[in-house]
Amino acid sequence: MLYVVLFFLAVSLLLYVLLAGADFGAGIVELFSSKTSRDLTKKTVYRVIGPVWEANHIWIIIVVVVLWVGFPGFYNILMVYLHIPLTLILLGITLRGVAFVFRHYDAYKDKTQLLYDWMFRISSLLTPIFLGVTFSGLISGNLVLTEDLATTTFYTAYISSWFNLFSFFVGLFFAGICAFLASILLIGETDTTERPLYVAKARISTISVIVLGFIVLCIGYFQNKVFVMNFVESPYSIFLIALSAVIILPLLKSIKNQSRIKTRALAGIQVLLILSAAFSSLFPELVITKDGSVNIMNTVATNEVIKVLGIALIIGGAIILPGVFHLMKSFKMIKLLER
Repeated sequence: MLYVVLFFLAVSLLLYVLLAGADFGAGIVELFSSKTSRDLTKKTVYRVIGPVWEANHIWIIIVVVVLWVGFPGFYNILMVYLHIPLTLILLGITLRGVAFVFRHYDAYKDKTQLLYDWMFRISSLLTPIFLGVTFSGLISGNLVLTEDLATTTFYTAYISSWFNLFSFFVGLFFAGICAFLASILLIGETDTTERPLYVAKARISTISVIVLGFIVLCIGYFQNKVFVMNFVESPYSIFLIALSAVIILPLLKSIKNQSRIKTRALAGIQVLLILSAAFSSLFPELVITKDGSVNIMNTVATNEVIKVLGIALIIGGAIILPGVFHLMKSFKMIKLLER
């Protein structure tokens, strides 16, 4: 049953990166749009994301609950030592949600709409940055696990692990992935006259992700980060990244041809390969500290808890997945029969 729990954890994380990533990315695309195209992007984002954006939080809720119930030791490390970036993530999600609602559904249309617009755009950028920063805090090798806070400064215990150059670029890398996913999504959600705008954005975001990923690896390599060293020495990681590199040319070609299904499929595969490459070099030691690492399998709850959790996930998945698929199909988010 433990593998069932791990499967749901991995799938939920992947779906959150893909769906919520495109959600966050829509705001990033809008933020970096020109004044002339910003209103068009705003209307397109509302039409595409509006009906389903809240549903994307399902996946991160599942991830948090599975970690809390199934891996309490890992959850404790995450919530205690990285509570600052996690708090900023929650603040960003909240501000973004408030801004999205009021800028579209406010009964009064006045100058405050401009405030809501910028709140939505900026929080759409900062939230995924802090998500990436939080992940980097776990793998940066700067994390200090201690119960003796009398001999440890607040900065060392709660800030140094994520407040550094490497973590910042990991955050930018994830924000770039979000913009990449959103640009790809928006290609298939506009008419032929507007589509070239998002084709250009998709091309730029694709190149940006490649550049940012290279910068992350370079910084990690020169700073001798354990994660990066394991990454470049892992044959599985190298194979997966090489495979993702092979896909880049067909992806750019499909973007140029404005292919809806092919671009989305290749973009999803690209993100899957990147995540798989990262975690294949980490798992099961998902926390890298100054003194060593923490094996997530050593933080597993009791067999009884895992069994109940696995059953609950199976039942919940049987209910949630068809419902979410129907929701996305109803609002034409899934266009299987269109070119």
